[in-house]
Amino acid sequence: MNNVCAEDIQFYDHHPKPADFFTEVLDGLQQSQARIPPKFFYDAEGSRLFDAICDLPEYYPTRTEMKILRDNAHEIAACAGSECLLIEPGSGSSEKVRVLLDTLRPHAYMPMDISREHLVGAAQRLSNDYPWLDVHAACVDFTAPMELPYSAAGVKNVAFFPGSSIGNFERADAVAFLQNLCTLLGNNGGLLIGVDLKKEPAVLNAAYNDAQGITAAFNLNLLTRMNRELDANFDAEKFDHHAFYNESLGRIEMHLVSQSEQTVHVGKRKFSFNSGDSIHTENSYKYSVDGFRQLASQAGFEPAAVWTDDDALFSVHYLVTASQDG
Repeated sequence: MNNVCAEDIQFYDHHPKPADFFTEVLDGLQQSQARIPPKFFYDAEGSRLFDAICDLPEYYPTRTEMKILRDNAHEIAACAGSECLLIEPGSGSSEKVRVLLDTLRPHAYMPMDISREHLVGAAQRLSNDYPWLDVHAACVDFTAPMELPYSAAGVKNVAFFPGSSIGNFERADAVAFLQNLCTLLGNNGGLLIGVDLKKEPAVLNAAYNDAQGITAAFNLNLLTRMNRELDANFDAEKFDHHAFYNESLGRIEMHLVSQSEQTVHVGKRKFSFNSGDSIHTENSYKYSVDGFRQLASQAGFEPAAVWTDDDALFSVHYLVTASQDG
């Protein structure tokens, strides 16, 4: 691990191994239900399209979560306590945390991300905008077990995991991820986490099938990325975006559906698709408040507080790790 000071921030580089795009695509396309992990959506164009999705009228999660955080910032600060170490796994651009910083006034902020350049840039911008804030950026694979590269004696660890990203994990994987977080935070730690709620299927289906077709473009961009980076020859016009709420499994599923019989190569490997065959690109699980609390309890957390919007579209939970003192 390298520990360096980049202007006003401390930077800890664990040199995480990047995902092997080629191997994971070949693996996924060989499954009986072809699949590609959603982490590969986010090349530069995919990230731009996702930012556009967050501003769509149909896509309620981002604006709803932000309003919950703003409206309840003082209660959240009371739960987290003063002078905590605020840790954000998968911090990305560190935008949502800005809603909390002035009220929370943490001892320090630790953004964690696997993308080194993006992390340093976002951390430096935040440090410039909040000159009083001590920023410790960690380049890590936050989904794997790890130890905090920085801690302070007597300071409570509180993690912030917004955006309902927990919904992208299969349930067993969600428990495993939360268990890792629970261990990372240690005794008397806290977790502030955004969780999308179960609701009328029509609202969910509209959120992932917007009228402007931006979500469709986001999904189809995965094919363009594979063509560019993996020597593939997908014809995006021969695939359609298909997203729907699978009520029995409590999740939105996103697929790319072949519109004809076709053969596609990725590198030297060939894959055949019949009309109607799909590549499964994402799940987004939705929870009830009690259902998510039960999941978190399996991972070692105890429910402490929850906030929702007036329409019960979205929830923000504050969970605590058990004290082992005495």
